[in-house]
Amino acid sequence: MSKKAHHSVHSAASRARTTGQDGLGLERLIFFSDAVFAIAATLLALDLRLPSSGDSTSNAQLLDQLLGLWPKYLAYLVSFMAIGTFWVGHHRRFRLIMRYDRGLLTLNLLFLMVIAFVPFPTSVISETGNRTATIFYALTMALGGLMLATLWWYASWHNRLTDPRLGAQQARREFVPMLLTVGLFVVSIGLAFLDENLARFSWLLVVPISRFGYRG
Repeated sequence: MSKKAHHSVHSAASRARTTGQDGLGLERLIFFSDAVFAIAATLLALDLRLPSSGDSTSNAQLLDQLLGLWPKYLAYLVSFMAIGTFWVGHHRRFRLIMRYDRGLLTLNLLFLMVIAFVPFPTSVISETGNRTATIFYALTMALGGLMLATLWWYASWHNRLTDPRLGAQQARREFVPMLLTVGLFVVSIGLAFLDENLARFSWLLVVPISRFGYRG
């Protein structure tokens, strides 16, 4: 074997050791991620509870209690749609990611750590809808968007882990939904200093963002 051929074999072996190219390993990463998304979304419903008032509650009282839970409904809706937006983005990006390495695994775990944390700020803002709770929630969601954007940047930089046919322009377009999500929650922090309810209702824009981010 020539020296050049030996070097090529050695380089290929090195890449195989540092970059996972087995489909099973990538599938396990995706399956684990989907499980975290599903559990986080399910936990959101645990905060939808009526105060204990016994069996003597009248129809009118029950209606008042149900209507009085609107902050919890809003927090649940926004959080579920935000998690859904992140899941759509994650699903979309991993249709373009063909390989994985330790860096991608680490970034994906950090991103999932934020997703698993979402039920906590949701619970906080359900119980205490003041400015601090609003900003705390918005910061958590903005961090989730930044982590997903960082993951995509790492995977797509010079097609490090993505399909070699992925063009630079398309790779840049994939950032748009993530940046819109981050921008929405960052802007809402400013709105919270004017009106907490206005900031919270602005989060409903995650619905059109989620539709924009999914293109099949």
